[in-house]
Amino acid sequence: MYVHQTKLMKKAVIMVDNEKQERKEERERTLSERVPVLQLSSMSLQDLQKICKELAQKIDGVDEERYDVDSKVKKNSTEIKDLSQKIIELKGKKRPALKRVRVSADAMLGALLGAKVKESVDFKANLKTVKKEEEKKEEVTDWRKNVDTMSKSGMEGRKKLFDAAV
Repeated sequence: MYVHQTKLMKKAVIMVDNEKQERKEERERTLSERVPVLQLSSMSLQDLQKICKELAQKIDGVDEERYDVDSKVKKNSTEIKDLSQKIIELKGKKRPALKRVRVSADAMLGALLGAKVKESVDFKANLKTVKKEEEKKEEVTDWRKNVDTMSKSGMEGRKKLFDAAV
C-alpha cells in the first residue's frame, strides 16, 4: 500500500510541474502577442520620457483599482466579523419565553374550521358531566360491598312483607 501511495505522489508532482511549465509558456506567449518588444536604443529622450509617463499613469490606475478592491475587502471582512460576533452573542442568550394566551373553545374551533362557529359549544359542562358519571361508577368498586347492600335491602324488604302479612 505504501508503494502505491508513493507512485501516486510522484505522479501528482509530475502533473503539478507540467501545469507550472504550461502556465509559464502561456504567459510568455500572451505577453509577446500583446506587448511589443521595446527598442530603447533607437528612441530619443523625449520618447522615453513619454513612455515612462504613460507607464506611470497606468500604474497609478492599477493602484487605485487595487486600493478600491482592498477597501471593499476590508469593509466586507469587518462586516463578517461583526455578524459572526452577533451570532455568538445570540447563541449565548436565551430566547424570551412566549406568553401563554387563553383562547376560548369557539375561537379554537373558528381557527381550525376557518370560519366562525355559529353555535357555541360548552366543553366545560360536558367535562363536568363526564366527571360526575365517572365518579358514580367508581363509587361501587368492591363486589362484596355491592352484595352486602343488596342482601340487606332484600332482607328488609322481606321483613316488611312478613310484618305486613302478620
